[in-house]
Amino acid sequence: MRYDGGNCLNHPDTSGQDLITQWQQQGLLLPLCPEVAGGLPVPRPAAEIQTQGMALQVLNVAHNDVTAHFQSGAKQALALCKKYNIHIAVLKEGSPSCGSGLINDGSFTKTKIQGEGVTTQLLREHGIEVFNEMQTEDVLLALKQQ
Repeated sequence: MRYDGGNCLNHPDTSGQDLITQWQQQGLLLPLCPEVAGGLPVPRPAAEIQTQGMALQVLNVAHNDVTAHFQSGAKQALALCKKYNIHIAVLKEGSPSCGSGLINDGSFTKTKIQGEGVTTQLLREHGIEVFNEMQTEDVLLALKQQ
């Protein structure tokens, strides 16, 4: 579920949606929204990563600091990966938590830049491969290599 209550899998590129739905029906997915796990409600104001030098901060559109919520959710996602021996994660591209290649630039203008979300960064630091919902073929290749 998107931060605004919408369907997070509603995306113009639905090429991987059938496979994700199949994995879900087979019980192969562990669904988690790190932002909700970190204590944020749905719906909630949009949030974007802001960088001040080396410091990372997540602010919502009202300029409230929600960094701790994002960090808490990321830690909970990592804990689940460790508990269930998960080595591959499929996360929502563009999200300040889950973006694996693109995130918003922090200006709240929907301008995308290269970057990764808070959860993606933490998972990758711990050796977990992170893919977005449009990379299901890459997920299949990674699974075959395990």
